[in-house]
Amino acid sequence: MVLEREMEEEDEDEEEAMLKKAEEKAEEGESNSNSNDASSWSRKMMVEETARRLKSGDLRAKIEAARDVRKLVRKSSSSNSKSAVRGRFASAGAIEPLVSMLHSSMPLAAREAALLALLNLAARNQRNKIKIVAAGAVPPLVELLKNLTGNLRELAAAAILSLSSIPSNKPTISASGAAPLLVQILCSGSVQGKVDSITALYYLSTCEEGPKLALDAKAVPPLIDLLKESKKYSKFAEKTTFLLEIFSASEEGRTAITGVEGGILALVETIEDGSLVSMSHAVGALLSLCQSCRDKYRELILKEGAIPGLLRLTAEGTPTAQDRARTLLDMLRDSPPEERLTSSELERIVYNFAANVDGKDKAVETAKKLLQGMVQKSMDLSLSRTKLRTSPRASTKT
Repeated sequence: MVLEREMEEEDEDEEEAMLKKAEEKAEEGESNSNSNDASSWSRKMMVEETARRLKSGDLRAKIEAARDVRKLVRKSSSSNSKSAVRGRFASAGAIEPLVSMLHSSMPLAAREAALLALLNLAARNQRNKIKIVAAGAVPPLVELLKNLTGNLRELAAAAILSLSSIPSNKPTISASGAAPLLVQILCSGSVQGKVDSITALYYLSTCEEGPKLALDAKAVPPLIDLLKESKKYSKFAEKTTFLLEIFSASEEGRTAITGVEGGILALVETIEDGSLVSMSHAVGALLSLCQSCRDKYRELILKEGAIPGLLRLTAEGTPTAQDRARTLLDMLRDSPPEERLTSSELERIVYNFAANVDGKDKAVETAKKLLQGMVQKSMDLSLSRTKLRTSPRASTKT
């Protein structure tokens, strides 16, 4: 539970950063006056007055009220006061009229003001995110994703990101047709738009209800390009490698990964420098390539110098990553004579790795243990294959 809470807090920090970026792209029409002196009572009165104007029939008043929602949240002096203001706006019934302002019948100024207001109300507030989806925000947001105006389209992507972080919202958003439009932004949007799209696609790909999200392999090149530029141990790299591992399970995805210059190298570098999570996804993607067709992908992986990172992973990774790394090492060694990594080459690589990890004094002992583990893994795999071939079920197949 502690780890889950830490991950939740990291996601909330990312959401705050996303909101800040979205705000920077919006027009800054408000004054810089500080509202710290406002009492809790006066803030409550301002929230109720703003919500009342949102419900009015005057479009100009509604637009100004939507902008005031954003101001009141932003100018709150602390995280607690921001949270209180967000909750008060929801209690005052502000969400429904803001969602109604997102529809295509509204002018762009109204849709942008409402979108920014909803982004501010959703940040770090799970209840508001659920209420926004329940109020019917997803269809107009998907329409905004089709908008050719870059700012509105990318604000809508940021909103989809925020709303899809809640498990109960994921089925609705997954079924809305948002994913192909997010892939389009990933391919042609700004850097921030691409980052937001990746995070939104990551959230939607972890939806446990309904069919698996179908993703277009066109997303692979920008995914790899962003992985190359990112810190391999970052939360962003974890999300990117998660998606690349998904793509590695399909022929179209594998072709796309190997078709990008430096695609396999980016995964190898992640194994070397990534977090435990991103390393596991990266080795999972490479293993999926090799398992689909060893003759096709083994040499490509070997050429990028994957062995040292895989050896490190067998010693330092999570249990799942260690198992994947050992399996991949076995597949890389099990190759035709002209491609085979010789025993002396392997021993040298293992020894150099062990010396870097434990020092020269203990290198021989560490290297011996690593090699023994690899041999044992190879024997286990060979035994399981033999059992499978000689089982009664296998022998009865025609």
